[in-house]
Amino acid sequence: MEKTYNYIDLFAGASGLAEGFYNAGFKPIAHVERDENACLTIKTRIAYHYCKENNLENFYKDYYYGKIDRDNFYSAIPFDKTDTVVNEEISEDKFNLIISRITDVKRQLDINEIDVIIGGPPCQAYSVRGRKANEHKKKYDQRIYYYKLYARFLREFKPKIFVFENVPGLVSFEGGYVFDDLRETFAKEGYLLDYKILNASDFGVLQDRKRIVIIGWKNELSFSYPLFEKIKRDAVVYDLLNDLPALKPGTISLPLNYSTKSTSYLDESEIRNGYEKVSLHNTRPHNTIDLEIYKRAIELWNAKQQRLNYSSLPKRLRTHKNTEGFLDRFKVVAGDAKYSHTLIAHIAKDGHYYIHPDIDQCRSISIREAARIQSFPDNFIFEGPRTAAFTQIGNAVPPMMARKIGEKIKEQL
Repeated sequence: MEKTYNYIDLFAGASGLAEGFYNAGFKPIAHVERDENACLTIKTRIAYHYCKENNLENFYKDYYYGKIDRDNFYSAIPFDKTDTVVNEEISEDKFNLIISRITDVKRQLDINEIDVIIGGPPCQAYSVRGRKANEHKKKYDQRIYYYKLYARFLREFKPKIFVFENVPGLVSFEGGYVFDDLRETFAKEGYLLDYKILNASDFGVLQDRKRIVIIGWKNELSFSYPLFEKIKRDAVVYDLLNDLPALKPGTISLPLNYSTKSTSYLDESEIRNGYEKVSLHNTRPHNTIDLEIYKRAIELWNAKQQRLNYSSLPKRLRTHKNTEGFLDRFKVVAGDAKYSHTLIAHIAKDGHYYIHPDIDQCRSISIREAARIQSFPDNFIFEGPRTAAFTQIGNAVPPMMARKIGEKIKEQL
């Protein structure tokens, strides 16, 4: 029989990284996440996998289609055997509590060894935009040093391998001092490591999304950083969008019928995966000024493939005083391009940077469209209000990319 490997998921978010590893054949021991809505998202996905593996997927579909509520759905799932979610913030104060919770789960599952620890600590402190916003308080920003807590999990559970994902800015942050300290910290715990800047677009994801992926392994292991074959899809972003029903701004709907047949990309990627309807195809409302700007941005892109420059707008449409920086704040998702621009958590605040390319719809993208750009399958439910869903999606690792990383690690294990 093929050996089953396990993982602990730190800073789990909506579990995009974990979903990829699960689909690569790994089983979760614990998901540690501070946000309550994200934890519910993970719990619902755990319940989905339980239903699928026990011929109960129709029961999950009842919840997906809105026929039963979450309480009724959860009540039928034996979470005493499957619930691996630890809803706590990873911090000095909570560290021992989290260790105790994970140890209890290990005991319940009769697990002796941890194979892999995965996780992507919050990246805002290292990002270029985050550095500027945080310039005057960075010495108090504990997010900068989450890697030290990550290292304590390595010391405690001694996994064979770990995967640490973050923004490329981590390498150059503070002149490289933090990254050098990170490497030294992990080395002290007995791990060799290597890293690469990987782009999700090389893994079949229709998004230009560069991330640093650090992989470390115990000194005694014969392991090396995996070689990833580039996967190029014969598709454009419209292949992610055009089978979804057209919507107006501010639409909140029950699951809807697809408007057209699936595309080859959606089938090959398993994003559209056999369900009759699509959920969470919900949009945010927009005011009249934003809608006029959106219309101008869409027309300019579709006619000339040019981005709208904020400073070129008539004064009556300028609601921001800054006309010298962030001039591409209104940006259309390029439907005719091979990749979308990078999806980030800022989409939870407004949709200006992610305008749908169809001028007849003239709106920002829906929750489901954002999830598709991140390669989440259509039957993946994000729990919580619209803002929470967008935050979870924007912070996630694309599951399609995560699966390929997991498969390569599994080969070497």
